[in-house]
Amino acid sequence: MAAICGCSRHRALAVLRPLLGLGWCALAASACSSPEPAPSYQAAAIAASQSGDQKGAVELARKEVARFSSPDQCSKGVRLNCGTLALAYGSLAEYQILAGDRAGGESSFRSARDAIDLMDAANKPSAIGIVYRDVSEGYWKVGDRERAVEVFRAGRAAGGDGWLRMAAAAQVDNQGVLDVPKPVQGTDGP
Repeated sequence: MAAICGCSRHRALAVLRPLLGLGWCALAASACSSPEPAPSYQAAAIAASQSGDQKGAVELARKEVARFSSPDQCSKGVRLNCGTLALAYGSLAEYQILAGDRAGGESSFRSARDAIDLMDAANKPSAIGIVYRDVSEGYWKVGDRERAVEVFRAGRAAGGDGWLRMAAAAQVDNQGVLDVPKPVQGTDGP
């Protein structure tokens, strides 16, 4: 009987040993992993903007910009998150324009272009396309079709990729027409 029990225990330990090893590995991995990354405010800003809360979207987008605007994230010496910073500034610019702060939107647009200038050349076309599309869409939605098309064309001249073609102004530019009726206040246009 003792021999049978000892044998059973040995088999049980042989089966449990790999499971215990996996458990220790999981425990070690969780102890060595870095803490949760800082939350992204981008999704919340998008939701706020889509619900009509442009001022809330602006505040959330400012927090997103603050996450990536320090010199250790994007500067002449460190180009770690310059693309992310450019996109955050582009979104901020759109929300500011939608909130009626055209001067703030233009300032954020300039900051986005400055961040793009610090990026690696291989990644610039997409960042240009997205930033210029966001700003163009902001102007389009508030009814300034002329400025929207102007921003679209500037983005194309700056080398923006296919993201830029998703702008509403791309349709007008393709047609060569700028006398599109302005939307009624409070609507998104035709």
